[in-house]
Amino acid sequence: MDQTYSTTNLIERKRGQHLGAEERGAIQALKKQGYSNRAIARTINCSPSTVGYELQRGTPEYCGRGRKAGYSAKRGAAIYKANRRRCHRLQSIPRDSQFIHWMVNMVRKHSWSFDTCVGRARREQRFPAREIPCTKTLYNLLWAGELPIKLFELPEVLSRRSRRKPKISKRISGHSIDERSPEVADRNTFGHWEADTVLGRKRNGEPAVFTIVERLTGCYFSIWIDSKTTDGVASAMEQLKEQYGEKFSQVFRSITTDNGSEFAAFSAFENLGTKIYFAHPYSAWERPVNERTNRILRRFLPKGRSIRDYSDEQILLFADEINATPRKRLGYRTPEELFELQLDSIYATS
Repeated sequence: MDQTYSTTNLIERKRGQHLGAEERGAIQALKKQGYSNRAIARTINCSPSTVGYELQRGTPEYCGRGRKAGYSAKRGAAIYKANRRRCHRLQSIPRDSQFIHWMVNMVRKHSWSFDTCVGRARREQRFPAREIPCTKTLYNLLWAGELPIKLFELPEVLSRRSRRKPKISKRISGHSIDERSPEVADRNTFGHWEADTVLGRKRNGEPAVFTIVERLTGCYFSIWIDSKTTDGVASAMEQLKEQYGEKFSQVFRSITTDNGSEFAAFSAFENLGTKIYFAHPYSAWERPVNERTNRILRRFLPKGRSIRDYSDEQILLFADEINATPRKRLGYRTPEELFELQLDSIYATS
């Protein structure tokens, strides 16, 4: 509707938007002219109920004396702004609740993430549901400095990695990852592993840690080796072979590694009935489970500190601690729980 000397010359308005100053001015003018709510709604392109609510909002209550006051666009806008300031969800999470104290203890003692704490607490029904906030809320409180824990106590919050395209300039030491069965990538079957080595100091003759993780369950082994060489890797594999004996090929159906010099002779372990695959050079993201778990190991083995400072037993205990940590992708169960179930099924068939 066009009126030259009024506020009803409106710009096209999209349905669903909140009313603005122009729409409120049109409602005030048209209501004074006796238009119905539906006629006003057609003019400003909104629902009749929207017009009705706005009229209620901007019309003062009748005091019982004198003439009733009509709708005021100014009053409607003021009440709308006041309501908007109160429309957010109130922070009802007590900062000294039992969940917060438990979460801080698990982060500091076991290096759990916020999401792990939330998921495990909900799975075990450890606290009332109303006292367990979502993961995003906890991180918002962390960044706002409203939790009894420092940002730098959660180092992974500050680190992010991006994937790179694989380079093909380096020779692969055996079967390429391109030859690997698609079932390995799906992570629906047990027995497919990813392996790597971890250093403390980058010096010749320094000991290292051989790490290997199962893709389905996330079970992680870390083994102290004398050096980052083929002999060191072979000694670690011998320990695993001794531990699982004739069931080795059923537990370790395939292993995927990088192209480091320490894995140059790794294909020889195919004699044990295990398929060995090599990722593309400089493509650590093709072994994501191992890379992520090695980052967790770095909480116990910081870069720059020699592996000589740790005993064989300590290195094994670090892996035990990691395997006892609930994971989101595992439904907040632990890798050791799922790994034991898989072993039970393998040994039961014999």
